[in-house]
Amino acid sequence: MVNTVFNTSVYVGEGDPSFLWLISEMESGGVHVVDDDIDDREATEAEAEQRRVRAFSVGLEEWDKKHIGSVIYKSINTVVLSKKFNVLIPFGPLAILVQKKTNRDGWVFILGLLGIMPLAERLGYTTEQLAFYTGPTVGGLLNATFGNATELIISIYALRTGRIRVVQLSLLGSLLSNLLFVLGIALFSGGIVRKVQVFNKETAAVNSGLLLMAMMGLVFPASLHSTGTEVHFRTPELALSRVSSCVLILAYLVSIFFQLKNLNDMGGSRNAEISDGDEDEGEYEEAAPEISKWESVIWLAITAAAISILSEYLVDAIEGTSLAWGVPVAFISVILLPIGGNTAAVTTSVMFAMKDKLDVSLGVAIGSSTQISMFIIPFCVITGWIFGHSVDMNFQLFETATLFMAVLFVAFITQWLQATLYMETLPPDTADATVTSS
Repeated sequence: MVNTVFNTSVYVGEGDPSFLWLISEMESGGVHVVDDDIDDREATEAEAEQRRVRAFSVGLEEWDKKHIGSVIYKSINTVVLSKKFNVLIPFGPLAILVQKKTNRDGWVFILGLLGIMPLAERLGYTTEQLAFYTGPTVGGLLNATFGNATELIISIYALRTGRIRVVQLSLLGSLLSNLLFVLGIALFSGGIVRKVQVFNKETAAVNSGLLLMAMMGLVFPASLHSTGTEVHFRTPELALSRVSSCVLILAYLVSIFFQLKNLNDMGGSRNAEISDGDEDEGEYEEAAPEISKWESVIWLAITAAAISILSEYLVDAIEGTSLAWGVPVAFISVILLPIGGNTAAVTTSVMFAMKDKLDVSLGVAIGSSTQISMFIIPFCVITGWIFGHSVDMNFQLFETATLFMAVLFVAFITQWLQATLYMETLPPDTADATVTSS
């Protein structure tokens, strides 16, 4: 404890409000400031002034140190220590240590996968916190940009090392995981809690349409490669993929602009239903940020850097893991690797579906798939073009057919849910007549 001796009436004048506020702040931080009349008559006024300034400086420095330390501790506690899932974070440094000491790729891969899962979740958390301070438009762009940052970082590193097939299979696995697993478990969990779930049909229709449009860009190169009719060009699917990538990225940016421009209008009807319903008033209250703007920026940079470092070891261990475990690289890339980036999507979708916020669950699952198919895959094609790698959108015939069937299934499910929701809103007599006539 530090006690500073200071005479407020002599230094700044008695009753100065700004200085009295600082004194109260220092005292609240544990720095005690007392008033001393300085009874030593032999001391000169200059000596007394120097003592007061020196005592004030010591107290101010002590207050600053305690205040900064308190902010850092609170930030670490909120971002890192508040979630039990973050106990997996130490597995990331452990994977690097195992690679340096033993070079066992199997252990490096599994430890790195466990370590990158909480980092991906925290990356989404810090992005959401930063979106509170940027407004809905910039916040929407941030969420759209960093929504699949883990997949993007892994793909870019694999692309730089020439592992083109790993890039294709990992993005394919992310698409299938979001469309089938994440969406399916969200609908199932929400159905257990609530008999009827409500969602915004306009948003679902837009995302389904964008997914079908993206599938056109993936189907055409695979079909062209399978037919083998373009004999005048050595790799016709590569040129088609690059043109399609430019078109898809442009279409995706236009769709983002459209959704952000019409965000308030599209959500108006849903807000009206919530305000007129019997739900608890506090259930739909807008959440408040838990950390400050600059804390969000700093933690966003830290998590992105950690994911980037860990992705290097994770990608390098794929081929060694395939040999050590005796499993194909395709299985590791399609099934295991997307787990690291989609863990946060699963927990978020299930949580909001159980709270009857199916719009958010659909946005996480279908919206994330739309971003991968219309932005990340074309971005990797263009990035490979810049790096001098022949990256195309030919995912091979079987993989493309599997993805196409998954997209058709999701589009059918969303349309069926819209029809079911419409029938639920009709009066009983009208609904029976509609079913009979159909």
